[in-house]
Amino acid sequence: MDVTERQHIDAVRTRLYQRYPDLDPSTVDGMIYAAHHRFDGCRIRDFVPLLVERAAIRALDNTPPTARREFRNAVTAPAL
Repeated sequence: MDVTERQHIDAVRTRLYQRYPDLDPSTVDGMIYAAHHRFDGCRIRDFVPLLVERAAIRALDNTPPTARREFRNAVTAPAL
């Protein structure tokens, strides 16, 4: 991955963190990682960040509501 692609993937990550604030960031990162590595070995890389974002959004939209609630509760729970 070249510098430009890395910058675009970082921008995708930022957008997805904002779009899914109720999900654990590691879940978002995992979806990005999985989607990005689908394109390993592809010679033409121009549209990889766009395709990664679309694939990650599809996967994250299908994340069970319980995972969202669990993370939200963990974040808002008072520290003991």
